[in-house]
Amino acid sequence: MKDRLPSLVAVLLLGLLVLGTWWASDYTLRSIEIDPPRRVTHERDSWSDQFTMVRTDAAGHAINRLEGAAMEHFPDTGAYEITAPHAVGRQPGSPITEGTADHGTLDEHGDRIVLDGNAHLKRLPDADHQLLDVRSTQLIIEPNRDLVYTDRPALVVNGSSTLRGKGMRYDNRTRQLTVTAASDVKISGEDQAARNAGSKKNERP
Repeated sequence: MKDRLPSLVAVLLLGLLVLGTWWASDYTLRSIEIDPPRRVTHERDSWSDQFTMVRTDAAGHAINRLEGAAMEHFPDTGAYEITAPHAVGRQPGSPITEGTADHGTLDEHGDRIVLDGNAHLKRLPDADHQLLDVRSTQLIIEPNRDLVYTDRPALVVNGSSTLRGKGMRYDNRTRQLTVTAASDVKISGEDQAARNAGSKKNERP
């Protein structure tokens, strides 16, 4: 028994050491205040005045430009809120487009620009195309697809022709314009003659 006493004392001391270590660790963890998860609120985390964003193609040519009087980024939505946006599209092989509004939102990782308040889009004229002018309370631009559309009432002036309707879609790559629920359409004589000429040209004998 006397021979075992030192071993028993050693085991007892080791047990007390383990229990003391566990208690100290648990007490320390309970004593330290752990910060709660950060609440994601609609508070800007970056901002700028008089900014310009430029997107280039693989060859380094500028194909889209977005500028404005002010910009704020909000992490909860991942969107950029823009004051007085001015968007310019210069896709290769397509006419230049310019869009403006009172307010804009850049979201979906830069794949969509929403123009709100006095939204105005122009396809600038060139040797092959007349001026296309679109106005609405809201216009949505998808710069990578060179597309603009709205489901709200819109006024479209294409050359000398005027179209009003609720809903509009314009593909700048194909130059296809669609005005849905048209309530007022005024086609100029020049545009009508061009349409008739195009129809006869496509007729087969």
